[in-house]
Amino acid sequence: MTPTIFIDGEAGTTGLQIRARLEGRGDLELLSIDPACRKDPEARRELLNAADVAVLCLHDDVAREAVGMIENPATRVLDASSAHRTAEGWAYGFPELTKGSREEIRAARLVSNPGCYATGAIALLRPLTDAGLLPPEYPVSVQGFSGYSGGGRALVDANEGRAGSDSAGHPMAGPFKSYALGLTHKHQPEMARHGGLKHAPLFTPHVGGWRQGMLVQIPLHLRALGVEAEALHAALAERYAGERFVRVMPFEGGQPADPILDPRALNGTNDLELFVYASPGGEHALLVSRLDNLGKGASGAAVQNLDVMLGLEEAGHEYRVAEGV
Repeated sequence: MTPTIFIDGEAGTTGLQIRARLEGRGDLELLSIDPACRKDPEARRELLNAADVAVLCLHDDVAREAVGMIENPATRVLDASSAHRTAEGWAYGFPELTKGSREEIRAARLVSNPGCYATGAIALLRPLTDAGLLPPEYPVSVQGFSGYSGGGRALVDANEGRAGSDSAGHPMAGPFKSYALGLTHKHQPEMARHGGLKHAPLFTPHVGGWRQGMLVQIPLHLRALGVEAEALHAALAERYAGERFVRVMPFEGGQPADPILDPRALNGTNDLELFVYASPGGEHALLVSRLDNLGKGASGAAVQNLDVMLGLEEAGHEYRVAEGV
């Protein structure tokens, strides 16, 4: 039988993109709720329990409530919120992260979709901690730069001047903003746990005046680590060899072939690019990941996880969607 999918919260930024990526596929059936009943608990409960997979695109507290509404033991859950990314009993939905990740996701009833910043950081960190090149105690710093769609529907509407929105009234609207300056962010525990770190990294996120697209950067002092940049690149290349959606870019002697990285280059895709740069003297390295925060950072990853959960072919679908959906 064709698997049925219900997206709880399909009117939000991530929900809309997941639906757009799934529409037209004959190997899945989408269940929809009457727009007038989107906040009706009983209508949602019925569909949550009718679906083979319930995809939650909700705020954290509402996502936890939705899980509590599921009584059908056959209903599986893919949670796109941050509510369960470090919770016990939940598989972490990053299929490429370790050799056993796909099987864990395939066998799990409960799967948590990774965060966008966390995806970029963990993809760089985990192969290095696993290989012993980056000690778990190392004081890691992470910088993230995201398009404004990472802030959700309200920030999208404010930046794009939709009716009823007020860009001047939204604290995050504008050409560029730094935030989480209290040095706490909900992605930090996720980065530490799944990146193989013993302590949360120092994380400084920024949001810019472009719609979508993301860069995540991790600077390293190579002399303090006692490793060379080539070894870091080799560990990443070995981990992701043969992967369809994660590409480790050529090392080029540590110097960038193009000295400018555009965070929007992968928009509309599920792709993730990883770069290793090194200073000419070999003292410093900069690890960089590039992805679409709405693609591999959210909806693209969710659709890929759905395919893994259901035993469908990942590479059979490009997980592409028109930019701006």
